[in-house]
Amino acid sequence: MTMHLEGPWLSTTGKRKGKQKFASAEHARKARELDQSWKELQKRWGVEAEEKKRTRAMSAPGLSSTYSLKIPEGRNTTAHIPSRNTGQGNAVLKPSKVYTGTKVKGIATMHKSNAVPVFSDEEAKDISKMRR
Repeated sequence: MTMHLEGPWLSTTGKRKGKQKFASAEHARKARELDQSWKELQKRWGVEAEEKKRTRAMSAPGLSSTYSLKIPEGRNTTAHIPSRNTGQGNAVLKPSKVYTGTKVKGIATMHKSNAVPVFSDEEAKDISKMRR
């Protein structure tokens, strides 16, 4: 198996486009002219994006006018309500379950932490001799 590098399309860094380079001074001049004409067209139709964003942000209501941290009207007059006392105590822990039969002689460990019930001495010997 060989290791190889993937192309830059899988990278999460360096996604910004750098400064635009033009093939010649003529191309650069033409790009500047097109950009200027586009801005003039936007201005003529009243679509000034930066100014529109700025005025919208300035006219938005602030958080202080929307939210307040005062106590609601009827809240401070509420009387304290005590907890209900039923007179009964806490729940008791159930006794743990214990095997009281005679069939299972014990528990053996087979392969790492696999617990296996042992029913006879013969089974115990087989499990102890088992290898991987």
